[in-house]
Amino acid sequence: MTRVGWKRIFAWLLLIVVAVLLIGWISRWWSNRGPVQKVQATPAQIERGRYLADAADCAGCHTAHGGAPLAGGVPLHSPFGTIHGTNITPDGEHGIGRYTADDFFHALTHGEARDGHQLYPAMPYVSYRTISRADSDAIYAFVMNQPAANVPNRKNGVRFPANIRTALHGWNLLFAHPQVRSASQGSSAEWKRGHYLVETLGHCGECHSPRGLLGQIDRDRPMAGSTKLGRFAAPDITPQGLAARGWDAASLQQYLATGVSAQAVASDEMLRVVDLSTSRLRREDVHAIAVYLLGDAPLPPKTVARAATTAGPGQRHYLDLCSGCHGRDGEGVPNVAVSLRRNTAVHDSNPHNLIVAILDGLPVHDFPGIARMQDMPGFADDLDDAQVAALATWLRQRHGAQATAVDASAVAELRKQR
Repeated sequence: MTRVGWKRIFAWLLLIVVAVLLIGWISRWWSNRGPVQKVQATPAQIERGRYLADAADCAGCHTAHGGAPLAGGVPLHSPFGTIHGTNITPDGEHGIGRYTADDFFHALTHGEARDGHQLYPAMPYVSYRTISRADSDAIYAFVMNQPAANVPNRKNGVRFPANIRTALHGWNLLFAHPQVRSASQGSSAEWKRGHYLVETLGHCGECHSPRGLLGQIDRDRPMAGSTKLGRFAAPDITPQGLAARGWDAASLQQYLATGVSAQAVASDEMLRVVDLSTSRLRREDVHAIAVYLLGDAPLPPKTVARAATTAGPGQRHYLDLCSGCHGRDGEGVPNVAVSLRRNTAVHDSNPHNLIVAILDGLPVHDFPGIARMQDMPGFADDLDDAQVAALATWLRQRHGAQATAVDASAVAELRKQR
């Protein structure tokens, strides 16, 4: 091809790029010129929208610690960088004050903002695509009747090439409309309600399902657990995974309603979910969630007898560092430290969360109601990789019937990620 031909192609490509940028700028300008919406709703409609917004855990991503309600700023960590929850108050400049109900429903179900730019799938539109229009409109009525907060949205820290939003059109074509496989089996009214609460509103699979290289949910393994989105792993919450760690319907409901059960206390991101979402749901909806997660015919929860273990370095580390709070044999102290005898992190076949807790420690936990747990110090500076592995191995063998030894290399990898 001649030099003139290449110049012509380059000129056309440059023209196309300029046109795309110009169209985007005009779209954003026009979007910001629209009127701020005034939404009339009855107290009952607003209250229904509030309940649905709690079920959808909107505050979990859109209300920062110490920030104005729904004004954004929550950092959402991903393998592609940090994304911040946006301002969804009725503010006309930084929030969604110019959104109509149609705009809001389109953003929820298609991941596209009013001005046409693509939303990152950290906003779970892949799950919300099955939300009913009536529920979307109710949430819209609630949000648009909250105080407007003039809070600018924080800049994202997404790395190249994931920061090219136009590429999300291709991502959406590939992954945004998959055939959803249910995590359990059932057909009862409670199971169907739970399906909607878990798969759509609660979007539990966004954290608890494995993800592929491009960040897409692995639909062949729904709710099978993931280590992709935070320091702590989101555990396997399939019926098989829950039963293997001793969960039944009663303990699940207690955990979702209060954050505390014999199997676990809610920590990290799950504590926010309990505090801002599941603890606010009606008893029948919490029951429906448990029915869906376990299925209409739940598997019997596994019971684990504590094993006799020989004295070794793991036991010595436990007695030296842990027994003062957790008890000499892991019995725990209410509102101080959890019992380790039925603890899900000890029973889990994946030692990830147990290792992280030993290395990093845990902050004070204040649960809905009056329950709390004191802070737990981390021991990363006190124990080397082999010692942490020995402690985790002893705990898992003594209380969790996990015979496989924890490898020091797994500890080293998690230590490196601190």
